[in-house]
Amino acid sequence: MPNIILVGPMGAGKSAVGRQLARLLHRDFFDSDAEIEHRTGVDVSFIFEKEGEAGFRRREREMIAELAGREGIVLATGGGAVVDPENRAALASSGLVVYLEASVEQQLERTRLSTNRPLLDAPDPAARLATLLQEREPLYRELAALVVPTDGRMVKEVAQEIRRWLAEHDGNH
Repeated sequence: MPNIILVGPMGAGKSAVGRQLARLLHRDFFDSDAEIEHRTGVDVSFIFEKEGEAGFRRREREMIAELAGREGIVLATGGGAVVDPENRAALASSGLVVYLEASVEQQLERTRLSTNRPLLDAPDPAARLATLLQEREPLYRELAALVVPTDGRMVKEVAQEIRRWLAEHDGNH
């Protein structure tokens, strides 16, 4: 059974939609960032602070390789996971990739209270999000079999749209 992998920018709802989708499909759910935090015992911000982005990306690459090797899971990835070619190859070969699309405005709204977003530790978070989206969106689109807009939508609605799409395109989901 192929995995269902959610990609997209921070604040797109990958973790929340992934949890809901896993419940709807009776599958196990994994969040690559949460798994890294669980294994290391520290949050992503601490890893960035101590090891830099390169150290975090190395840990992320190892985690994605491990999780992509499983079968029948729903996987939410970190927003920057697609930047690494090894991650893109592992994700593309392990299942169906769904791009959860979110505007910079929506990302700002959804992340404004978060303290665990090291890449938003910038003088102008909106500009930072816009730059990241510009760099990463072509990679999200390249990987994705399905693109689902999330702006102004409830988690349950997005998860149900993905489930409907899966049912229409392959009765095994």
